[in-house]
Amino acid sequence: MIKFIRPFAIITGLLLAWQALVYITEAPPYILPDPLAVSQTLYRRLDTLINHAGITFLEIILGFLFGSLLGCCSALILATVKSARDWLTPVLVITQSLPVFALAPILVLWLGYGLPSKVAMTVLIIYFPVTAAFYDGLRRTPKDWQALAKVMNAKPMAFLIHVRIPLALPSLSSGLRVAMATAPIGAIVGEWVGSSEGLGYLMLHANGRMQIDLMFAALLILSIMAVSLYLTTDHLLHRLLRHLSLDDHKTR
Repeated sequence: MIKFIRPFAIITGLLLAWQALVYITEAPPYILPDPLAVSQTLYRRLDTLINHAGITFLEIILGFLFGSLLGCCSALILATVKSARDWLTPVLVITQSLPVFALAPILVLWLGYGLPSKVAMTVLIIYFPVTAAFYDGLRRTPKDWQALAKVMNAKPMAFLIHVRIPLALPSLSSGLRVAMATAPIGAIVGEWVGSSEGLGYLMLHANGRMQIDLMFAALLILSIMAVSLYLTTDHLLHRLLRHLSLDDHKTR
């Protein structure tokens, strides 16, 4: 029962705080619209918001999938090929040290104003957390397991597949959760820099026309989408790890 009450209580509290802020500051609607004005705009422009949200959703999902796959491959290379660490480590640092707003115009210039540049931006955002988390899990294999593998003359590939990767899955799941939480940032930044569709484009367009209520409605849709994706990812990862744990106990 508490599970269902908690989200309702959180939403209600946020709305009341929002309304209280509008009342206390007496901000005009073109600075800070109240929840009622935003809800009315959300109702009137729902079709437009959903159409743009669909584009952003696709960018987030594709970026998350490609970024996670690239991050996992990079972590496996780092963990298994010692000479590759000297080459890939600077790349990892560069992806995190350069500001995303500095890279977004370059990606738009190279890949155009369509979907590819936004997906690439999302990949760039989540590449590091997935790689770092998975690699950290792969290199923390207990020494007892490593000694047992040597005693049994286990092949490196078999040891990697059957021992190192399963033991690193909790770390990978943490990286995937962070990746899903930050993936919308890449998509929105890409849409701000250059796009003709998506929630980021809609927010930028509404801001230029002083349609602040529409901008807040787009932000609300984006927030709901981001939270839903994160909770779904967290739930699936939790179930997967629990299932693998049960299977592991059965095999023992």
